[in-house]
Amino acid sequence: MATSTSSKLSKAVKQHYMDLPQGDKVQAMYIWIDGSGEGLRCKTRTLDSEPKTIEELPEWNFDGSSTYQSEGSNSDMFLIPAAMFRDPFRRDPNKLVLCEVLKYNRKPAETNLRNTCKQIMSMVDNNHPWFGMEQEYTLLGTDGHPFGWPSNGFPGPQGPYYCGVGADKAYGRDVVEAHYRACLYAGVDICGTNAEVMPAQWEFQVGPTEGINMGDHLWVARFILHRVCEDFGVVVSFDPKPITGNWNGAGCHTNFSTKEMREDGGLKIIEESIDRLAKRHQYHIRAYDPKGGLDNARRLTGRHETSSIDEFSAGVANRGASIRIPRAVGQDKKGYFEDRRPSANCDPYIVTEALVRTCLLKEEGEEPIDYRK
Repeated sequence: MATSTSSKLSKAVKQHYMDLPQGDKVQAMYIWIDGSGEGLRCKTRTLDSEPKTIEELPEWNFDGSSTYQSEGSNSDMFLIPAAMFRDPFRRDPNKLVLCEVLKYNRKPAETNLRNTCKQIMSMVDNNHPWFGMEQEYTLLGTDGHPFGWPSNGFPGPQGPYYCGVGADKAYGRDVVEAHYRACLYAGVDICGTNAEVMPAQWEFQVGPTEGINMGDHLWVARFILHRVCEDFGVVVSFDPKPITGNWNGAGCHTNFSTKEMREDGGLKIIEESIDRLAKRHQYHIRAYDPKGGLDNARRLTGRHETSSIDEFSAGVANRGASIRIPRAVGQDKKGYFEDRRPSANCDPYIVTEALVRTCLLKEEGEEPIDYRK
C-alpha cells in the first residue's frame, strides 16, 4: 500500500514540540478555496490573543498566481475571514479560519461562490432553510489506487461493504473515526458517518445546518479530512466516479427543507418545489459539479443508485430518482426532500444557493437572476 513519506516521520518526536507552551500567542490557520473550485489551501499566522469573534481576525493576502487565481504580474489576493472553528490539530486556543477570496480590485474571485450565496441566503432568512449534505469520498493510496484494494486486481463485488464491519469489509476506519472526532472538536455540525457501497468509500453527513453555515461547515469538514488523511499518509478523493466499471460513484446528496415544509401540511410545499425543480433541471445540473455537469456525467448514468443526467425524476423512497421523498415524509405529510444529483466534488455554496433560488425565490429559466442590479 503506497503511503506518503512524510507520514512515516516520528509522530512521537513531533508531539514533544506540540506539547511546548505557546504563551499568550495563538496560531490561526487561514483556509481558502483555490482556483480549481475544488482544492483547498492554507497558511498560518500568529495572533497576539485568542479571537472571540470573526471581526477580531485580520484580513490577509496570498500569491494567487500559485493557486490558479491570478497572473504573476498582479498576483496579490485578499483573504477575508468568514467563519472560525477550533483547531483539532493544534488544539485550543488555536483556530481554523475559513476565508473568502477577493481579487486585487476587492471583487470576489471566480471560485468565491460564498459571496453570492450569502446574499441569496439573506433574502430568505424568514424561511429558515435547513440543509443536510451527505459527503461521499474515496480513500486512495498516494499512487491513486483505492486504499486496501489488491495491488493487481479488484476486491470482491459490491454487496458486503455498505455499513460493513470487519477487516475484509471496512477499509480505513481509523481515518473515519479520527475525522469524526476532529470535526466534533472543531465545532463542525457533523451528524453521522458510514461505510459506503464501494470498498474504501465512506460518507459523512453535515447538518441540519441553516443558510450560509451549510457551505462553511462542509468545506471545513473537507479540510479536516484532507489533514487527517495527510497524517495517515493516504489521500482522500471527492471524484464522483473514481473507479470506472461496476462500482458506485460518489455524490453529495443534499437534504433541504423550509419552515413551511416542516410544518403540518408541508408535503404540498415540497411537491410544489419539486415541480419547480423539474422545470429547471439543466440549471441545477450545471451548478452541481465544478465542471458544469461534465464530472457528474460520469456518475449520473441511471445505474448504481443514480438517476440519468438527462432526465428529471422524483419518487418516494426511490434512490434511482433525481429527487427522493423519504417514506416517513410521505406518511407524515411534512418534512424535507433529498436532491440526489450533486456530485461529491460539488461546491456546497452554489448547490444550496440553487435550491433556494428555485424553491424559495421561484426563479425560472436556465440562468440565475442577478439581484444586485
